[in-house]
Amino acid sequence: MEKYVDAFVNSFMGSVEWTWKSIIFDVPWYTNYFWGLTLISLIVWGLEIAFPWRKNQSIFRRDFWLDAFYMYFNFFLFAIAISGFYKFLGLIFNDIGISAKSLTLIDLTSLPMWGQLLIFFIILDFVQWFTHVLLHKYPFLWKFHKVHHSVKEMGFAAHLRYHWMENIIYKPLKTLGVMVIGGFEPEQAYIVHFLAISIGHLNHANIKITWGPFKYIFNNPVMHLYHHAYVLPEGSYGVNFGISLSLWDYIFKTNYIPEDSGTVELGFPGDETFPQDFFHQNIYGFGKPKK
Repeated sequence: MEKYVDAFVNSFMGSVEWTWKSIIFDVPWYTNYFWGLTLISLIVWGLEIAFPWRKNQSIFRRDFWLDAFYMYFNFFLFAIAISGFYKFLGLIFNDIGISAKSLTLIDLTSLPMWGQLLIFFIILDFVQWFTHVLLHKYPFLWKFHKVHHSVKEMGFAAHLRYHWMENIIYKPLKTLGVMVIGGFEPEQAYIVHFLAISIGHLNHANIKITWGPFKYIFNNPVMHLYHHAYVLPEGSYGVNFGISLSLWDYIFKTNYIPEDSGTVELGFPGDETFPQDFFHQNIYGFGKPKK
């Protein structure tokens, strides 16, 4: 038992130390996700200010600061808190004979780096698309995902506004995706992670981008705005589930863009009674729903 406790503590403290070193620029720039996230956020926010799609939307839109806090909480504070738990689980799996290579279906090590990064990106994005579908389809999971859909004015920081339980749900499935490709992340995986942050920010930004013919490959703000629409197509539990790539929605027929004015109402039925503050939003989903 002692080794599990030590692993938990060491992983937790290691995450704290790494985050602090990132803040003071004491890590390689390409692994500095703290300032990377900050820089990407400032750039996309600047684009929102310079080229607003919804021109009547304030620069400091509704819930701007709440969403900004969510960004750093979910990306760093909660990641620190949960890091020891995942290390603990990893040791247990190793002890019962389940290793990172147990489920390997694709060996990427023989491919050039660009090939490794491309397959890594595609597989992880599909895993996230599939998980996103589950969050909408099943009521128990939807209760947590409502936090993300409680956004009433869309902006870049809404990208990382989500219930902490989504970290618990996404992480094991993403880990499974990594195990399928040999149980490792390519050495230059930071390229994929920064790309995903950038695309996610843009998809939630107050900017009108469609990517032209590439809209069938990459997600975009017009497509994603309809993912957050208050009124969905009849009989649907959601549309446009794409994270970075839109192609999954076109393949599985969950794409939906009826028009592109940007004036669609956001939210979900009953959101007028949904908690407005960070604390109550993050305990939402565990209690008995109000009728």
